[in-house]
Amino acid sequence: VPKNILRVIHRGVDLGRFSLTNISENRVEALARKWRLPDGVPVIMLPGRLTRWKGQEVFIQAIKKTGLKNLKCLIVGSDQGRNRYKASLEKLIEQTDLSNVIHLIDHCDDMPAAYMLADIVVSASVEPEAFGRTIVEAQALGRLVVATDHGATQETIKNGSTGWLTKPNDANAMAQILKTLLSYTKEEREKFSTLAIQHINNNFSKEKMCEKTIKLYESMVSN
Repeated sequence: VPKNILRVIHRGVDLGRFSLTNISENRVEALARKWRLPDGVPVIMLPGRLTRWKGQEVFIQAIKKTGLKNLKCLIVGSDQGRNRYKASLEKLIEQTDLSNVIHLIDHCDDMPAAYMLADIVVSASVEPEAFGRTIVEAQALGRLVVATDHGATQETIKNGSTGWLTKPNDANAMAQILKTLLSYTKEEREKFSTLAIQHINNNFSKEKMCEKTIKLYESMVSN
């Protein structure tokens, strides 16, 4: 298909749900209590269903390679019946001596509040994402994001500006980025958060998706 006739309309996220002003402290605090998160400890989150191509194993190895223990890492998502894969992740966490650092969390019904608990949100997919909804949602809430450098994340993240891209299936590269981000000052984090929120508001809202779709149909009718 000739490229000049292709049109890309990105998926949109609900910026009413994923908005800093619409998430109460009570919701965030309730999840923190449920997941027994201590105060003042950095939190790194990998959201997504438990399946091998989502890269949970790479994420666990990356956390090990940071050499850091004073943090909490949450792998949030249902195993959807993949009991053996979940068991293998639990075994890997134990083998890497990270049982007090990395926790497997089942399906979460309040992802906006869950993101607010995280200092960094990670997508470690070893195969390209078609869109990567979690990384867009996390940026909408001003979280620092790290994702593998393939698929749609190359379009949804401005590398080094609204988030960071890392080589797929490379635990060493991911570990280095995570260590760097954890060293950022509050002012540095706020700078990236502001840019990320603006980026998503301008490009990936449901309203923008619908607007582009309608304009495409209108252009086809007028031609």
